[in-house]
Amino acid sequence: MSGSSAVSGAAPCRFAHYFAVCGIDTETGLEPDELAALYQWLEADRQGRDPDTAATGENFEQSPLKRTFKSKVLARYPQNVEWNPFDQDAVNMLCMPKGLSFRTQADQREPQFHSFIITREDGSRTYGFVHTFYEEVTSPQICSAMHTLYQMHNAESTPSSSSSSSSSMDSLASSLDEADSPAASASSSRRAGGYDSSRDTLYVSKALCLIAPMPFMHACRRFLSQLHRAVTADTAPPLPLESYVHNILYEVPLPAPGRSLKFHGVYEPIVCQRPGLAELQLADFPLAEAFTLLGAENLVQVFTCTLLEMQILLYSHDYQRLMTVAEGITTLLFPFQWQHVYVPILPASLLHFLDAPVPYLMGLQSKEGTDRSKLELPQEANLCFVDIDNHYIELPEDFPQFPNKTELIQELSEVLLSFGLSANTGAPPRTRTSPSSAPGSTPSTPGRERKTVALRQLEDDGRNGNLAVEELAVLELLQGNPTLERLQALTKRTGVTVARVDALRAGVKTQSTEGQGGRTAAEEEELRNAKLNVQLREVFASRFTTMFADYEAFVIQSAPDLESWLTNREQMHNFDKASFLSDQPEPYLPFLSHFIETQMFATFIDNKIMSQWEEKEPLLRVFDTRIDKARLYNVRAPSHRSSSYQRCSILKESAQAIEQRLMKIDHTAIHPHLLDMKIGQGKYAQGFFPKLQADVLNAGPTNNKWSHRTATAQRRKDRHRQQTEHLALDNDLKEKYMQEARSLGKNLRQPKLSDLSPAVIAQTNWKFVEGLLKECRMKTKRMLVEKMGREAVELGHGEPNITGLEENTLIASLCDLLERIWSHGLQVKQGKSALWSHLLHYQAREEKLEQQQAESPVSQVPERRKSDGFLAMPTLRVSLIQDMRHIQSMSEIKTDVGRARAWIRLSLEKKLLSQHLKQLLSRQALTKKLYKRYAFLRCEEEKEQFLFHLLSLNAVDYFCFTSVFTTIMIPYRVVIIPIKKLSNAMTTSNPWVCVSGELGDSGIMQIPKNVLEMTFDCQNLGKLTTVQLGHDNAGLLAKWLVDCVMVRNEITGHTYRFPCGRWLGKGVDDGSLERVLIGELVVPSGEEDCRTPPLQRSPSQTRRISITSLSGRGYKPTSAQIQEAIGESVNNIIKHFHKPEKERGSLTVLLCGENSLVAALEQFFHHGFKSARLFQKTVFVWDFVEKAVAYMESADQMGDLQETAEPLGMTCQSLCHYVNSINSTPRNIGKDGKFQLLVCLGARDRLLPQWLPLLVECPLISRMYEDTALLRHRSTVSALIAVLETIHDFPITLEASLVKGIDL
Repeated sequence: MSGSSAVSGAAPCRFAHYFAVCGIDTETGLEPDELAALYQWLEADRQGRDPDTAATGENFEQSPLKRTFKSKVLARYPQNVEWNPFDQDAVNMLCMPKGLSFRTQADQREPQFHSFIITREDGSRTYGFVHTFYEEVTSPQICSAMHTLYQMHNAESTPSSSSSSSSSMDSLASSLDEADSPAASASSSRRAGGYDSSRDTLYVSKALCLIAPMPFMHACRRFLSQLHRAVTADTAPPLPLESYVHNILYEVPLPAPGRSLKFHGVYEPIVCQRPGLAELQLADFPLAEAFTLLGAENLVQVFTCTLLEMQILLYSHDYQRLMTVAEGITTLLFPFQWQHVYVPILPASLLHFLDAPVPYLMGLQSKEGTDRSKLELPQEANLCFVDIDNHYIELPEDFPQFPNKTELIQELSEVLLSFGLSANTGAPPRTRTSPSSAPGSTPSTPGRERKTVALRQLEDDGRNGNLAVEELAVLELLQGNPTLERLQALTKRTGVTVARVDALRAGVKTQSTEGQGGRTAAEEEELRNAKLNVQLREVFASRFTTMFADYEAFVIQSAPDLESWLTNREQMHNFDKASFLSDQPEPYLPFLSHFIETQMFATFIDNKIMSQWEEKEPLLRVFDTRIDKARLYNVRAPSHRSSSYQRCSILKESAQAIEQRLMKIDHTAIHPHLLDMKIGQGKYAQGFFPKLQADVLNAGPTNNKWSHRTATAQRRKDRHRQQTEHLALDNDLKEKYMQEARSLGKNLRQPKLSDLSPAVIAQTNWKFVEGLLKECRMKTKRMLVEKMGREAVELGHGEPNITGLEENTLIASLCDLLERIWSHGLQVKQGKSALWSHLLHYQAREEKLEQQQAESPVSQVPERRKSDGFLAMPTLRVSLIQDMRHIQSMSEIKTDVGRARAWIRLSLEKKLLSQHLKQLLSRQALTKKLYKRYAFLRCEEEKEQFLFHLLSLNAVDYFCFTSVFTTIMIPYRVVIIPIKKLSNAMTTSNPWVCVSGELGDSGIMQIPKNVLEMTFDCQNLGKLTTVQLGHDNAGLLAKWLVDCVMVRNEITGHTYRFPCGRWLGKGVDDGSLERVLIGELVVPSGEEDCRTPPLQRSPSQTRRISITSLSGRGYKPTSAQIQEAIGESVNNIIKHFHKPEKERGSLTVLLCGENSLVAALEQFFHHGFKSARLFQKTVFVWDFVEKAVAYMESADQMGDLQETAEPLGMTCQSLCHYVNSINSTPRNIGKDGKFQLLVCLGARDRLLPQWLPLLVECPLISRMYEDTALLRHRSTVSALIAVLETIHDFPITLEASLVKGIDL
């Protein structure tokens, strides 16, 4: 957190590193702000105007008092600190983000305070605290220059053109505005006359700035305001100002962890405290203010977006509010840390950074009177927009909610209430919708909104001593009501507390007792803020402690030493995500599956692994200690994760620690004293901040007791470093590895604030392009590894069990990446989704071309040839436009972002994502029109690589469209393929078909006569599993020999083949008039060589042919092959149930498909079966079963079975009952179909092993089976029974198409 992590020399132990003054340089006079000029140049370029004609900083249409003029760092003390080099450009830009601002005596000139932060490359931070005030301009040159500018302005501007310069992005250009306070607009009318040097006094802004390694915001604020007071007071301060500045720079130390410190300002002592090593790190920005500004619910939503590393843009007219909310949110992330671009105050000249295609957290100053709707942002698909002043937020579409959000908000509200603050300030969050779908979603006029907000703030503002109105009323009612008072006393005696009333009372009490205990009101306020801060943070910290209590169990420690870990960091899995998720409560999964994919979580785990070899990172150390402590108090079995909410139990202790430190000060710094200055120095004129004496301020004292402490600490550190140097890893090298290892965005923590030439901007964009490409490589690789399943495991990639949830998370993050790539370098923004907008442009052009072609002779695009596998299935045209039309016709999707995501999912499922995007980008004229030169999509080489990475996703099967949009209507095409050589292609009977899938079935559909192909629309059936095919046996040519049925989903192009190879008709084959066919997904030709076997295909063996069917007569498996097949089929069923539920695939295939249980048992029963008789009909296994049942029934009537054991009698009854039910079904399913049904029902009801002995014991067996048959082999049958019993542990459910019409 502190600047100390970038130490090179002595460890910085000083409270403040620099004191700087920024303002106008009277030597150079009024200079237009070059950065503003550059900004206007960029702006003109963005809008397609000629940038060189854009005004060069001096914009004559704007009144001179509103223009931006260059500020300078006028002085800084000391000149340089070796461990924290002074960045002049950054400090100047952040002290005065809008440059100098001028005022006259008619304007408001209240001093303002704000803070800023500078993040260095290695992630360490330095804080700046700025007190800005107005000082009279004494230089006659500047006054006359301003006078001249006004005269030119008045001559130039006619009343009509005064506001013509407001370009779209001008609304962003806070730099061109003076709105430091709302009152500024009121005064502008008085300023109609502008500035006249003869009658007006001119004032200019000046900033006093302290730069410190830690965010002691309150202390620095009080020090600077006392320093300013000393300048404006009527009497001179007790000592020269140099004494106070020297004191804070060199004689005030940083408080030690867990200690408090008192030092002296100009008039009053200032107290600050630093948390101990086991406590949450220092955070001095008032969280209460962030909660009051946004409301608890909105703040939790923004916090969730931050955890999921979305783009977060804060928007307010007040710099300090931007800092308060940004720092507030990032401190709540404990134990995680924001890893991406972090710029809480974005200077006007850096607005092009909003184009960054990476996660960011930035703050933008709003321009007085600018409406949010005028703000054009490059990318909004993944943006969380936070309008702080109007208390409302806009959230990205469909992002997961934080676990137990309602209970968390409830607990936060109670903490706030106990301090007398209301938690429900913010307007309810708005999710973005496209303007077309929700015309009413535009914000109410800002003016009106602001009025009501201001009013509500006045009522609810705890700081003004008011509780929220209704709370105060409730309290008065309760206090004034004797019955309620008695009731309350009674409940207290019985040990019940009325928490709500106590909280209200406490709220009122805390406000009434202010100023007691000898502390000033300001100190009291500070203590209250500190206590509230820590309690709110503890509530969040305890959520993470509960959610990640067992994270350590899932960290994979695979490297022997640090060096090998750093070298192979990218290839290693260091957290077992799948097991971690399977251990979490169901409601947490949507959030957690996204969160564990973020950079901040990856860095947290990296730190954990590195802590084996290095000192623990401070946040991690605190977090681990807390988890260990929680384990001591609460021994809970990690396997029983519950989603019940656990409240934070240490709120009181955490607040007490702070109170104790502030009550009893541990250390008092040396008082400011006279310095060794020349006589006559240190004099000053009232109202003007003097030029301080550099000679006394540029070097600190040498005989200071704590500088000695620093030296010993440094010696200890050196010793420690020598001990650890045997790691033999040079620090620079390690830093380099770490930079590379923690992928994107790390080296862009903060844009370089200094040199902003177009070349630098191009360089930054180049970094973005490289980063996007790298991210694409990582994401596609991750998606492949997760999806490859068993093969990946054999290649050493960890567990195969990706859940449907995890797959969804990965696809969502791919959608987000594509949106970011498409929004990088956009010329003009249209709609919320850059990708969809590009697709619409493409569609419009193509449709225009289609029309032109329709008028001229047609030249058809050659289609991809399909293999003979698609015998009579017409090829499906590959068309990007057609896929778009499918998406556009889906009424379920309401927004552009949603449409883009659905289109990506569809293209991924069709294995066309890379091809479609290549086609989209092949229209170069369109790409040039839509994108700037530096955009990712216009970098040829990177674009090619990007498309190649996406192409690799074709190696695996996704069902990410079918499985997500389950309610949409889908057109299906059915083709029936008869075996023409052996039967008539058509049948005179009336055929029908019913298609079933994982999500439902189509119902029975009659096939028109003499037609072998039909299409039908039906609600999404999911993956297809079975087809029932039958006819009514009418007419002369009723017999029909069908080879297979093909069914295709016309949107996704998935084609399923349902093999048959049997007759349908009475008196032929087994007399079946309907068959249930089991489907398999067909692999389009040309793909077999580069892919994994699809989920539902067994190892390739020729299609199962019934033993009694025509072509099967010659095929006789050996007894060993049959037994192996049975073992394999049972094994597959067991494996099926061991997979996570969401990825099991079809059980029907395993029961009835090729190599299924039914097929294996059919072979078993056919072994040694005397089926073909001379001059007689073929005998089927079902004939044997029927005869066996008839024998049992007759034996039962004769009483032969009475003396058998009771259970056997029951079994006998069950077998007879099942066989008779199957025989009496209205369906004409044929003898093999009946046998299949019996096996399925027996497996479902766990009766198969009990039925087998009955069939074996039946005397008929010797007549129908040869002596060598497996069924007559005792030990083989016992083995079979044992194998079949193993599936009893699993709940087998049968598809409706199998058991239709069976009444059991």
